[in-house]
Amino acid sequence: MGQGWSWSGFTDYLFNPYILAGAVTTLWLTLASIAGGLVLGSALALARLSKHSWLSTPAHFYIWVFRGTPLLVQLIIIYTGLPQLGLKLSVVESALLGLILNEAAYLAEIVRGGIQGISVGQTNAARAVGFSGAQAMRYIVMPQAMRLIIPTLGNSINGLLKTTSITSVISMEELLRRTQVLIQEKFMVLELFIVAAIYYLLMTTAWDFVQRRIERHYGRAYSSTVTPVKDLALEQR
Repeated sequence: MGQGWSWSGFTDYLFNPYILAGAVTTLWLTLASIAGGLVLGSALALARLSKHSWLSTPAHFYIWVFRGTPLLVQLIIIYTGLPQLGLKLSVVESALLGLILNEAAYLAEIVRGGIQGISVGQTNAARAVGFSGAQAMRYIVMPQAMRLIIPTLGNSINGLLKTTSITSVISMEELLRRTQVLIQEKFMVLELFIVAAIYYLLMTTAWDFVQRRIERHYGRAYSSTVTPVKDLALEQR
């Protein structure tokens, strides 16, 4: 271990390209996982809300399994277990698959909660003027549900920026993994971990700023983005 704190080591690695590349990997891994998780999670949420048990039961089981087991265990099973079934994935593929599958379970509940937070009277009114179930969901329910979904979704993105560090256990070359590699080479444990912490703090702070802007936008534009049911009915004719 290093002999005390080294300011030169700290400043040298604060802008190190190797560390910076790891931070970039953390960013795109987060974005890709949220995008994939939101698509799958939305499908799971709609399945959970279905009146058909052949849709709601498998969705409920999926969410129960992935919310009830650690992401670390899921990643190890995907990376080491799937090859035994003949499906060999790269480190990047395993990391993305694990994060997407795990995140989808949480996002499904966020989306479901947002949809259920909208009065059923909104859907009934839409159906009364001729909307199909899909049209009512698209034009009436979801625009209103987004106000409820966005804050929690934003918090999930903030958390996922840090959660990606777990993929280091399968050697994913993200920020924490690259930090650990340099520590093994340079023996500057505290300096490099503080550098990593600063990068995580910068990324989460930047996202907090973006999230506040998005929330203000939806709050301000709510009345103009949700078209009255009768007007929408006329537009659809």
